[in-house]
Amino acid sequence: METLDDGSCPDAIDRRFLPTPPSDAGGRRPGWVRMDFHMHTYGSGDAVTTIEEFEDAVEAAGLDVVCVTDHNAVHVAQTLSADLDVRVVVGSEIKTREGELIGLFLDERISFGLPSGECARRIREQGGLVYVPHPIGPRNHAMGETAMDALLAEGLLDAVEVFNSRNPSEAHNRAAGTYATRRGLPGGSGSDAHYPDEIGAAWLELPDFDGPDDLIASMADAVVVGERHPPSRSAWRPRIIPPSA
Repeated sequence: METLDDGSCPDAIDRRFLPTPPSDAGGRRPGWVRMDFHMHTYGSGDAVTTIEEFEDAVEAAGLDVVCVTDHNAVHVAQTLSADLDVRVVVGSEIKTREGELIGLFLDERISFGLPSGECARRIREQGGLVYVPHPIGPRNHAMGETAMDALLAEGLLDAVEVFNSRNPSEAHNRAAGTYATRRGLPGGSGSDAHYPDEIGAAWLELPDFDGPDDLIASMADAVVVGERHPPSRSAWRPRIIPPSA
């Protein structure tokens, strides 16, 4: 069994949080959708996917709902929401003092560098959901259990990412899934795509929904689909963004 950096072994995980590889996912169930909770475009600064590339890759992957969660920005997500044929949830991955949070269903940008509780309150003020990406791992700005528990105690935590395709070890995804299981939280799945060829690596299959509250209810029946990116695929690849992006 894989272990975390501190030598501990993840356990007691809800079986729904254990990923099915995309190649084994099969067809959609009637009334269900495929949703990627965590995706980036060139609007993130450290990602290179243009609007046209994003649209083509999402169509090729067969996704129904995409959460565009650029770092500390929403402008490209808002453009895609107006232009794409699939459903777009406007979001942002926001750096807080205690680690990164994702706000989903946002109307406007939220400043980075705030305490996590204040950031979560601003997400909620916009009618959004508070979602923790790639927690408890070695990733930069990963939020730990203490900070998540503090949000949970204030009623400011809606869901946790239990599968992230960029996590360096499956053990870290399992640790996130174990945390969500023990706290009774819904679990999401995201490709964390920074390049076009990373789109389609992960999604959540769940009953179709209408709005933030209905999404949380649908996540209770969801299943995780995903595979981790090979390290070479996730390595930084410099690129000039076309002017038409």
